[in-house]
Amino acid sequence: MRYIHQHPQWPAFHWDDAKLLPILSGVRLRQGRLLGQMEGLGFRFRAEAGLENLTAEVIKSSAIEGTVFDPEAVRSSVARRMGLPTTSEVTAGRDVDGAVEMLIDATQNYDQPLTTDRLLGWQSALFPAGRSGMKRILVGEWRTPDMDPMQVISGPLSRDHVRPKNIHFEAPSAKRLPDEVAQFLKWFEASDTTDAVLRAGLAHLWFVTIHPFEDGNGRVSRAIADMALARAEGTGLRFYSMSTQIEAQKKQYYDILERTQKGTLDVTDWLVWFFACLDSAIAGAHASLSRIIQKSSTWERINGALQVGERQKFVLNALLDGSNPELSTSRYAKLAKCSLDTALRDMKQLVEAGILEPGPSGGRSTTYHLR
Repeated sequence: MRYIHQHPQWPAFHWDDAKLLPILSGVRLRQGRLLGQMEGLGFRFRAEAGLENLTAEVIKSSAIEGTVFDPEAVRSSVARRMGLPTTSEVTAGRDVDGAVEMLIDATQNYDQPLTTDRLLGWQSALFPAGRSGMKRILVGEWRTPDMDPMQVISGPLSRDHVRPKNIHFEAPSAKRLPDEVAQFLKWFEASDTTDAVLRAGLAHLWFVTIHPFEDGNGRVSRAIADMALARAEGTGLRFYSMSTQIEAQKKQYYDILERTQKGTLDVTDWLVWFFACLDSAIAGAHASLSRIIQKSSTWERINGALQVGERQKFVLNALLDGSNPELSTSRYAKLAKCSLDTALRDMKQLVEAGILEPGPSGGRSTTYHLR
């Protein structure tokens, strides 16, 4: 078995333009339309769309590798780093904060050079305790020769506990890594005529094939692809989540990676899959966009009825963002961190302005919702 990185011409990837260009043109068109729609919303609501999609990206990229994060903790961590208000009282752990920090750096600082130090820092952020699960791993360094051969495997071990049932891929040896990473970074930062979205697909494949870390290669590869897509779009705000789509097609993702890594340097099939995944991610963003537009129009109506204060604005956003649409006086006081009397006065203003309306129950158990 000869892997893609063992070909004499590695890494001289090539592809079928005739097959790719019509697909890429369609993706680029829909990508442009989405960016145009988001541009019309104004910075505040674009930032909220970015918050939603960065949160999804962190959660789903980790889920692909079997790591489950609390969505509320991730959203709270992303919001703090974006300078956006959050109603969450959940404290994110160091592993959540590290995954968020990596993606924020990759996307918001997309115009800064990708360097060895950044890559090592990203991988270190993913494993702040120096462990992957219960296993101690090497962080902030390339893998070492004693880890060779670095294999992606599945299935139970054989009786001798040496040969696994399935070897999906074997990465380049550790002694090759400094040169391999240097060559990748030189290409990533070079200017050429390759379409920027196509470069994102190549970058994802190339880096995950080098597999320079003991662990975290998949998440770093997807962060690199997000960085390349941010460069293609000229914005650090993410309006769709590639990892959400990849996680939904996880088996196909690993299958196409394995076929490509066991194939030739013709990566047409990988790029076709990558473009289709990106197209689906953009299509999925329209559901998120419709919620943001609805919120925008709701705020236009609210601002036309009353000049709301900061406490009221904070609580109304919590209603619009959360899954619980009902508001009681005690919940208002808890969210706004104020007394019950202050909460009652604030809510009375909102009811009189026609922004809130009471539910059917009366007295102290009255709940309210947005009109």
